[in-house]
Amino acid sequence: MRCPECGCSDNKVLDTRSIDDDRVVRRRRECVNCQRRFTTYETVESTPLMVCKRDNTREPFDRKKILNGLIKACQKRPVSIRQMESLIDSIESECYNNSKTEVTTAEIGECLMRGLRKLDPVAYIRFVSVYRKFDDVDSFFEEIMRLKNSQDQYEAQKENLSGEDSGEPL
Repeated sequence: MRCPECGCSDNKVLDTRSIDDDRVVRRRRECVNCQRRFTTYETVESTPLMVCKRDNTREPFDRKKILNGLIKACQKRPVSIRQMESLIDSIESECYNNSKTEVTTAEIGECLMRGLRKLDPVAYIRFVSVYRKFDDVDSFFEEIMRLKNSQDQYEAQKENLSGEDSGEPL
């Protein structure tokens, strides 16, 4: 690290602190030559996450675009911005944790649908209808029936588990 005053590369570290939830290291330094003090910041260099679109063009992952779509799907529904941002966080971290540098819009869409399905069924149906380009009532009906059947199966599993845990004979 060169001193911004004299350009000397010989300096000593006076203080080191982690900031920004341990994602950045702040170092206070002093030049051995001119005694000027200066601060440096170190961050991990990360590869940007790229999104491969349906037409094979690529663009950087944009949280705002996803959030705008979620806001439209969740309009007038009991889903908070914090819940939407949490869903986007989980998708982004899933991509980084899988060491992916490129993700398709289809993968993002599937993750969003799984998350919305848990958050709010109506918002899920709204999102799916646009994402899958429903063009008739039958498409809506089929998706609603799939959603209803999966919720019924979930409720039945919950009842079975609660019956087993209660210690009562079935």
